[in-house]
Amino acid sequence: MTWLRIALVIAGAMSLGLYPLMVVWPSGWTWHTGHSDYPAMIVGVYATLGVFLLLAARNPLRYLSLIWFAVWSSVVHGAIMTVQALENPAHLGHLVGDVPALFIGAIVLGVLTPRGDKARAM
Repeated sequence: MTWLRIALVIAGAMSLGLYPLMVVWPSGWTWHTGHSDYPAMIVGVYATLGVFLLLAARNPLRYLSLIWFAVWSSVVHGAIMTVQALENPAHLGHLVGDVPALFIGAIVLGVLTPRGDKARAM
């Protein structure tokens, strides 16, 4: 449970830190150039998720559905972004930026989160 708590804090902090990553490394974290409403929307969604992941770190078993949402939504989001990056050479930088970050986060949280009888026994 300690490792899950640490992973939730890291995932929460990364979610809250999305905007600075978009500014510092746009080719790996920003999908639009010029004016777009997209960055503000995605930053808002991930900042909200980040706050709740930090709250979940206090008592992960009470937030299992949130944790599994973070896992599976990251897998789906990463899969979609992988296809988009491969289809558009201008987005290949994402294959070393936000795409692996989503998959790594999903794997770590998925492996560390107890399931079924193990979760009920804790």
